[in-house]
Parts: sequence; structure tokens; C-alpha cells
Amino acid sequence: MTLENKKNIFIELGTFLSQFSEAGNHQKEGVSANAVFFDSFVDLIALSQSHNGWYTPEQVYYAVNSWAKALSKENLDKWLSTYDFTIVKPKKIALILAGNIPLVGFHDFLSVLISGHDVIVKTSSNDQHLLPFLAKYLIHIAPEFESKITFSEGRLENFDAVIATGSNNTARYFEYYFKDKPSIIRKSRNSVAVLNGKETKEQLIALGEDIFRYFGLGCRNVSKLFVPKGYSFDAFFEAMFEYQDIIKYEKYANNYDYNKAVFLMSNFKLLDNGFLTIKEDSSHASPISSVFYEYYENLEDVEKKLTAEAEQIQCIVSNNLIKNSVEFGQTQQPKLWDYADNTDTISFLLIT
Repeated sequence: MTLENKKNIFIELGTFLSQFSEAGNHQKEGVSANAVFFDSFVDLIALSQSHNGWYTPEQVYYAVNSWAKALSKENLDKWLSTYDFTIVKPKKIALILAGNIPLVGFHDFLSVLISGHDVIVKTSSNDQHLLPFLAKYLIHIAPEFESKITFSEGRLENFDAVIATGSNNTARYFEYYFKDKPSIIRKSRNSVAVLNGKETKEQLIALGEDIFRYFGLGCRNVSKLFVPKGYSFDAFFEAMFEYQDIIKYEKYANNYDYNKAVFLMSNFKLLDNGFLTIKEDSSHASPISSVFYEYYENLEDVEKKLTAEAEQIQCIVSNNLIKNSVEFGQTQQPKLWDYADNTDTISFLLIT
């Protein structure tokens, strides 16, 4: 398959995914293989929460919509235009995927196939259904992919390079186990927001999207705020009130109750609005239903700290206070060229 062939196949997949939304699923004319896959995908989305309690229909539809938008001709052309794919020597690339949010490993899956390699996928036990379904769709509309896509349930074997995602603890295991293979090993990361108290209500409401989307389980979710000395959290909490219904989800509510109790028993000073606690803390990784915050004297100190701790941070959100920061509400809308951990996956795959 040529690069253009592969682009067109993934554009077809994007068109297929564009039919599904929380507002309603509507078949479009001329979409490949709808007779075979449309109803089955509706059923799979409905069942996703039974497979993983965090995969509510709302969150799965959001992930599906994000990929439907990403897989456009314009986006694929822009993403891939700077690479030379003629240098690729096809290899077998193993993927060890996380399962914290729906389809979190799809970008790696796409990158391997679009680069011309074969992919061997080991899914997370938390996300074993969505990606295999999309792989079946791809194989149905492009049978050439059948020999290039393998899902492995056992030990990974016969591969040339690996991309593995996990916690800091599992990353140490991956680094040892795959020490003789070319690899990208991704560790735990979190995202932060830098505020100065001049944010509009609309910006703070959008920040709530960065905090609460996927229940805060993604590395692109904001889990830490940097605020100036004397900052009042009144406007912040008023904006967060837009997301109060999140407490209706049992798994989130259980985490809120548990983590709040742990904080209180440890005599930590908390601010609480009934569904979110915020706690002053120097670390970045706050538990579900909680956000940490840290005061700063000046933005230069914040920039130095963020630079020193760059390997722990995925995104920085601000109103242009920090260089290369993401706009409020946009952390869960990465472009195809926004690589996890700022590691260029395609460049790695081209020279592997």
C-alpha cells in the first residue's frame, strides 16, 4: 500500500466514526461497511461501561468524536508532509497499551501502520474491545491490513521494536525487559494549569473540561494549579459548579468520598465544593476527584519549576502566561502532531 492508500483508509475510518455521537447515531450514505459494522459499534459503545466502569457512553462518544475529527485528509496531510517514508524498512512493532481512557493507544496504532510497519498489539485489560473493533473495520475495508495487524494475549514475541506505556513502576520493568530493543517507554505524566486571577468565567469553565473529562484519568487532564499568592478560589469554584453532575457517577463518587476521608484523617487543609477537593501540594499527581495547587511569587519561578520537572508534565494550560501552553478546554483535543511525552513517534518508526 502507498502512503496515499493508507491515508484514504484512515479517512474512511474517520468518516465511519463521525456517525456516532451522544446526541444520536445516524448512518450516512456511502459510508463503507455500515451494513456490517454500524449497529455492532452502537452496541459496543453501549456495553463499554460494563467492560470498564469509567467508560461511560459520554466518555466513549467523546473519544470517538475526537478521532473522527482528527482523521481528516487535511490533518493527515499536515501531519505526515514533513516525513520521508521512502526510508522505511518494514518491521514488526509491538505496542503495550494503557487503558486509562478510551482508545488511548490509537495514535501509536495509527503511527505504526501509516509508517508501513506491522503492528503487534497487547491491549490493557481495561480496554480490550474498542481498538480490536476498529482494527476489524480497517481489515474489512482494506484486506491488505490483515497480515499487518496482530493482537496478542500472551507474551510478546518476534518483534523488532516496542512502544510501551505504563506507570513509573512498570516503566522500570519495561526498560529492563526491552533493553535490547529500540523502544519508546512512556511513564506517568500529568498536566498543569497556570492562573493569574484574570481568567474569565468562560476560561475557568473550559478549565473544568481539562480537569473532569475522562474523570481526570488521562495524562492530559489538569491535576495541578499554579496560582499567585493571595489567589481567591471563589471564581474557580463557581466555574467548576458547571460539572457538579459528575458526582452522580458511582465510581467517581466513591473516589471522592475515599480521598476526601484520607485527606481529612491526615489533617490536611482542604477546600471542597461537594464533588471536588483542592489541596495545597507540591506534587503534580493528584488522586481522582482532587486537584492540587501551589502558590507562586512570580511567573519566572513557575517557568523554572516546570522546566525542571518537564518529564513529569504532559500539558501546560494558561492564558498565554507560559510559552507553548495550551488554551483552556483544549487538553483533550490534541492534534495528530501533538506527540505524547513530546517524543516524535513517526521519527522513531522511520529509523527503527
